[in-house]
Amino acid sequence: MIDLQPNTISILIYVSIFLGILLMYEGVQQLLARKETHSEARNRRMKMIQGGASTDQVLQLLRDPSMLAIGENPGMVARFRRLCVHAGVTINPIWIVLLAMMLGVALFTIVSAYLPPELAWICSIAVAAALPFIVLVAMKEARAKKLTKQLPEALDLMARGLKVGHPVAVTVGNVATDLPDPIGTEFGLIQDQINYGDDVATAFQDFSKRVGTEDANYLAVSIGIQHGTGGNLARILNILSQVIRDRQTMKKKIKAISAEGRLSGLILTFLPLLIYGSIELSTPTFYGDVRSDPLYPYFVGVIISLIIAQGVILQRLVKFKF
Repeated sequence: MIDLQPNTISILIYVSIFLGILLMYEGVQQLLARKETHSEARNRRMKMIQGGASTDQVLQLLRDPSMLAIGENPGMVARFRRLCVHAGVTINPIWIVLLAMMLGVALFTIVSAYLPPELAWICSIAVAAALPFIVLVAMKEARAKKLTKQLPEALDLMARGLKVGHPVAVTVGNVATDLPDPIGTEFGLIQDQINYGDDVATAFQDFSKRVGTEDANYLAVSIGIQHGTGGNLARILNILSQVIRDRQTMKKKIKAISAEGRLSGLILTFLPLLIYGSIELSTPTFYGDVRSDPLYPYFVGVIISLIIAQGVILQRLVKFKF
């Protein structure tokens, strides 16, 4: 029998823990990042067609159920699924909820060492519930900003293809092949819908629902009108591309003009916090002598509320919608 020294046993334990954590991380990553390949999707589609499925049933492979009937008043689950679609998240929303629950338990384990159990539960649940929405909203805005920036180039590429006689499906496929994500993936879905039997107007309408931006809605409406009434689609796309570029230029000009106001609002919002911190560091007794007063918590609550209200008001004053 091999006699292991205590140091050797400790090293083996640490190595085993490291390997276990690494394997668990890889397993979770593979589970969450797993996507259906093109071959699997094609085989599933062919099996549905062979089983007598209609074109509408086959097209549901490309549509998220939460994006159907976009004009109706959706529930909380549908809103969350739409937020995931707009953010470009391809994993099942159930996994996001499970990760949020795991985060809440981990936060409770850490915070309970410093706070009472009831307050620790409240803080953990609040952070675990709010953090996924904050991350998804940030991902949605970043994706929409990037897609809007790529959209004029995609429309110009479509217009050039239409001018030389290519059909709409081919020009959409050129955009999906030549341009990077997220516009490449979205136009690839449009091409798949057209190839699977959906009409051009419906495919672009679904695109505007998935993206959730104003420019994408303009594109879907323009193509829908042209599809119903006819006309020069290449010229329509060129005009729409120029309009989107002009709106982006105007937005940058407004952002530059309002930079001083946004910086002033930021300074005025955080200035009370900086003053409070400097007073606490230089003269701790300035507020320490009055903390035992019964009215102290109420005054602190009023001051914090006023600071938050000031930040919201100043932010709305320098935020322009057009």
